[in-house]
Amino acid sequence: MIKVNKGFTLIELVVVISILAILAAFAIPRFVSLEVEARVAATESLAGAVRSASALAHAKSLVTPGAATVNMEGTIVTLQNGYPDGTDVEVTLADDSGFSFTAGNPAVWTKDGATTPANCSVSYTPAPAGGSPVINSVTGGC
Repeated sequence: MIKVNKGFTLIELVVVISILAILAAFAIPRFVSLEVEARVAATESLAGAVRSASALAHAKSLVTPGAATVNMEGTIVTLQNGYPDGTDVEVTLADDSGFSFTAGNPAVWTKDGATTPANCSVSYTPAPAGGSPVINSVTGGC
């Protein structure tokens, strides 16, 4: 009678586990890097959205010269020199989820979950007289 062995030998199992460990050692840092890149992309995207929303509010203010407020999709936005002020700039955005907003001069959005939230943020400084607002993004601590 011929005996047929079924299953894996101990050496085969050790080799497979070793290969999986080596692959995991290379894959995990790449996934961590992708997480940082995603936070950087989200921060840059929010900065672009703030620029667009500010420009849209400014365009609406040009249609009604001298207006102190504009109506953006049913929300009243207070203007400062024709652009949103540091308190109402957040309401001009459709979505800023994933960020914590602090109103003021400048208004600041910090990315939730960032390594250093203060260094993963977007700031909006309201427009001075005759100027444009300053919108900066910082991504060094994402």
